[in-house]
Amino acid sequence: MNKQERISLAIKEVISNLMERVMDRVLITDPFIKEKHHSGKPLYAALVPDEIFKGSHFERRFVTPFGSVWEELAKVVATEAHGNCEIGKTINGTIGSESLRRIQEVLNKLEHKRKGKDKIYPDWDTELAYIKKGGGELIPVSVICDIFINNQETNTTYTFELKGPLPNSDQTKVSKEKMFKLLAMNPKQVDFAYYALPYNPFGKKENYKWSFPMRWFDISSDKSVLIGNEFWELIGGTGTYNNFIREINLLGKEYRERIYKEFLQINPPQNFDDDLLK
Repeated sequence: MNKQERISLAIKEVISNLMERVMDRVLITDPFIKEKHHSGKPLYAALVPDEIFKGSHFERRFVTPFGSVWEELAKVVATEAHGNCEIGKTINGTIGSESLRRIQEVLNKLEHKRKGKDKIYPDWDTELAYIKKGGGELIPVSVICDIFINNQETNTTYTFELKGPLPNSDQTKVSKEKMFKLLAMNPKQVDFAYYALPYNPFGKKENYKWSFPMRWFDISSDKSVLIGNEFWELIGGTGTYNNFIREINLLGKEYRERIYKEFLQINPPQNFDDDLLK
């Protein structure tokens, strides 16, 4: 079995295990009980079809176990490709006091438009160079990164702030601050820091239009930003993104059909598997 075959198997195992936990809960340990719903919420039951609340019942039991799915998928992929990957690793180091001040200055200028001044647009390379030149008295700093990879052959270290495809502004600001700190540490603690979105609902990177992260990064140009295939190919190698898409869609077809038949107890509509990842 080659590397990409092992990666495909690892992706399949993560998603299958999570989905089986969800299916076991909604079908066996915590099913939707119509009589209980009618008794506890008679007004709702009188006004709204049971199927609506049955769907909400499933959603609540699906969202929680899948809250960390991107990190778990990244870990199994990167472990196969690089030999080591950790979730939520703490990086300790020291940063010059003036560099720390400059980090806040850069972030504040992006967040707040100054009266009488032109709007400041994000520019990763320029910002990072300005921060690194700050220097000053070294101050201890700790940063918890979402994903940490250490390639055991090259001893190269990568950190990733891994967010959902449509992150909010506050999340992105915190991520950028953490990335600045990681790369401003002296002596150096990591080789690369990236802001990564595992999937692009807009298609091509240049077409990404979700406004909140664009406040903090030049999404199409900043080399610190990875979206979709860029992220998966870096952590897993060539072919990883296609494997990821293929395995998710195969599992999606299987589980969507099961959910229709076993949970909703209806036959799947025609073309029920059209709405999959592309």
